[in-house]
Amino acid sequence: MLKTLSGRFLVLTVIFVMLAEVLIFVPSVARFRQDYLNERLARAQIASLALLADDMVSAELESELLENAGVFNVVLRRDEVRQLALSSPIPQPISDTYDMRNSAAPTLIADALGVLFDNENRIIRVMGNPVQEGGLLIEVTLETGPLRAAMYEYGFRVLVLSAVISILTAALLFLAVRALLLRPIAGVIRAMQSYAAAPEDARSLITPTASVTELREAEEALRTMQTQLTGALRQKERLAQLGGAVARVSHDLRNILTSAQLFADRIEGSDDPLVKRLMPKLLRSISRAISLAETTLAFGRAEEPPPTLARVQIAALIGDVIDSERLATGADDISFGEDVPAGLMVRADGEQIHRVLSNLVRNARQAILATGKPGEICVRAWEDDNAWWISVSDTGPGLPPKAREHLFQPFQGAVTKGGSGLGLAIAAELVRGHGGRLDLRDSGPEGTEFAIWLPKSEAVLQAAE
Repeated sequence: MLKTLSGRFLVLTVIFVMLAEVLIFVPSVARFRQDYLNERLARAQIASLALLADDMVSAELESELLENAGVFNVVLRRDEVRQLALSSPIPQPISDTYDMRNSAAPTLIADALGVLFDNENRIIRVMGNPVQEGGLLIEVTLETGPLRAAMYEYGFRVLVLSAVISILTAALLFLAVRALLLRPIAGVIRAMQSYAAAPEDARSLITPTASVTELREAEEALRTMQTQLTGALRQKERLAQLGGAVARVSHDLRNILTSAQLFADRIEGSDDPLVKRLMPKLLRSISRAISLAETTLAFGRAEEPPPTLARVQIAALIGDVIDSERLATGADDISFGEDVPAGLMVRADGEQIHRVLSNLVRNARQAILATGKPGEICVRAWEDDNAWWISVSDTGPGLPPKAREHLFQPFQGAVTKGGSGLGLAIAAELVRGHGGRLDLRDSGPEGTEFAIWLPKSEAVLQAAE
């Protein structure tokens, strides 16, 4: 029971209500003691007035008056004259004197607790003001035993009443909390369990119904999270299906390209000057396409393979990329520029960096073509003490906001209509494999610029691996 929220709330409610009753019980007992003593003073005064009315009171009547008043003797001061009105033998000396005229609350509480925890039957003197202005002072002597017994009886009644009130209050609070909090929380838990059993099923999404503001906000936040997670799971499923389809297409494409490579090898010996000039580029393109198909098949099984690092003449690699894109452009009014030192050597995987640059230059070319206006693509490379830099810039229209928000995310960062958004994601992953990074340096109406940063430090390369 104590492990459940409702059980703990019930126990805590009973404890706190009982604590409140205890805090009420102590002043109540003190008040009862004060009333008890004041009542004894009033009875003693009445007995004294009876004696004053008739001086010839017998000893038997005097004893009866004292017994009815519950005291041993009575002293009544009238007109500055102190006189013993009624008296009887006192069984033991007086232990304490209490003045009921000027008692503060802490003093009354302390005196009441003293009587409760003192098992001895003592004789005490009590002083107070006579009622109805019947004199200046009245004092009596009495036993603490009957007082203690009356206080015990009163305290027992208060405790029983407190227990009943506590149980009733705890039950009402428990039912109220169960209706207002525990049932909605249990509903949220059932909704979470139902959603966990079938997260792809949109029917399992929670419907906010709580009337309590905080619970309503929790239900709405849970629904938002469930909606986003369901969308992510569906996207993951679609990506898995697409990955399988891409793997099958890559397998068949690899076979087709292998056959094309055999045919190209046969016509490589042609005497046609144009064929001789274009055939090496065609063979290299087919080889790269076969390598890409094989890499795609490997990507479907695991991550991109780690780069095979070697010294690469970056000028030749960039020139090959630009020549391929220039041939693809044809007669379109797009110019290409290079700013690369002839002897600059970069430690990298040539095939992977070629794929990265091809993706960036191809995206730049497609962006310019989409505008229908002339444009320019420029590739620059340089080095400093810590890294090699390669920059690809264009004079296109810039990236749209959605593409910039999901720039390197597969199937979300597509720039051109009909694009998959895979190019930049693959390029960024390949550069990260070199321990570097691919950054968008600038994008606006004047154009876009991407920068590749490749570290020279061996430690960075080893960390990337």
